Amino acid sequence: MFKKSALALIAFALIAAISAIAAYGQTTEVKEKPRMYTYVADWVIPRSEWGEMEKVSATIQPDFDKAVADGTLVGYGDDTTLVHHEDGNTNDTWWSSMSMAGLIKVLEQVRKTANPTAPPLSTATKHWDNVYVSRYYNWKKGSWKGVYTSESAYKLKEDAPNDAVDQLSKNLVVPLMEKMLADGTIVEYEIDTLAVHTEAPGMFYIVYIGATADALDKVNAAIRESLKANPLGGPAFASMVDSAHHRDELARTNATYK
Repeated sequence: MFKKSALALIAFALIAAISAIAAYGQTTEVKEKPRMYTYVADWVIPRSEWGEMEKVSATIQPDFDKAVADGTLVGYGDDTTLVHHEDGNTNDTWWSSMSMAGLIKVLEQVRKTANPTAPPLSTATKHWDNVYVSRYYNWKKGSWKGVYTSESAYKLKEDAPNDAVDQLSKNLVVPLMEKMLADGTIVEYEIDTLAVHTEAPGMFYIVYIGATADALDKVNAAIRESLKANPLGGPAFASMVDSAHHRDELARTNATYK
């Protein structure tokens, strides 16, 4: 009886969460887009070498520009971490394509151009890569220097629906991000999951690039206002996400989008 009651409560909670999300939805239907893949190369560079990473970026930029021009890439950039933590990176380089083949083609070219045995890459104490996939994203065309990237990582609960990321994206995240994109607060956003599972499945990532530092406050204020106007949205999100695994990252970014 206890097991049956517990299962019934879980089922009721999930049904309520999905109903709440549907009630929160906008009049414009949000549809998933073709898959966009992003390769991220993370580095832990000694503080004395941080400034040298700009030279690495300058070396490989012609490869990225060529790949954007011929359609292999839709975007690329690099990040410098602003809020450091013990197990995190200090710098990363990333590029996005509408195919895995496009990512790998550029990766092979970048490896030929960049010299991993020269500073500052040779002084890195840690290095790792990840490949992400997104079906919810948008951006403004152009190039930006010194803008700000906010990334929030979440882990779904084991009993979350199979389409939880779709539900949260369509009804909670995308409508807000599209509003911020339209008014110029942000220049890009994406909702990512791992395409190559170097970590356990179930993680998803909400990422946006703010046009200025003020964008960070504007987005946070918009989130608070949305939750006030739609009080069911917060509980719906919380019912699907394990808050113990939530982490944030903040970085200064250079980015180009086609």
